Amino acid sequence: MSHQLRFRHLPGTWAVCRLGPDDPIPAWAGSNRFVSITRTPEELSVVCPARQVPEGIRAQADWACLQLAGPFDFALTGILASFLQPLAEAQVPIFALSTFDTDWVLIPAGRLDRALAALDSAGHTRID
Repeated sequence: MSHQLRFRHLPGTWAVCRLGPDDPIPAWAGSNRFVSITRTPEELSVVCPARQVPEGIRAQADWACLQLAGPFDFALTGILASFLQPLAEAQVPIFALSTFDTDWVLIPAGRLDRALAALDSAGHTRID
């Protein structure tokens, strides 16, 4: 099932950081409009504005962030797949995150124009 989705582009560039599994949640992660912190037995991952990441932190920076306009009912299927398929076809790498209400997709900032064109062609609508 294909869904026509609405999404917004958050301004700025973002970083995906990897810390040790027992490291404390860093104060530098901040409390901006979008911050994601995930702990697993293997790592602590932090997604935050790239400008906030200190030197020496293992990170992949220079990501653009797209937010799907939710909330979505948990019973719906294929929401994220409908959004990611056109990006895969356009050869745009992604880093996806989900929250209770919606999904967030990070893409390399240098491929933002290609991603937006692919999403537009697939019938998804950018909102601000």
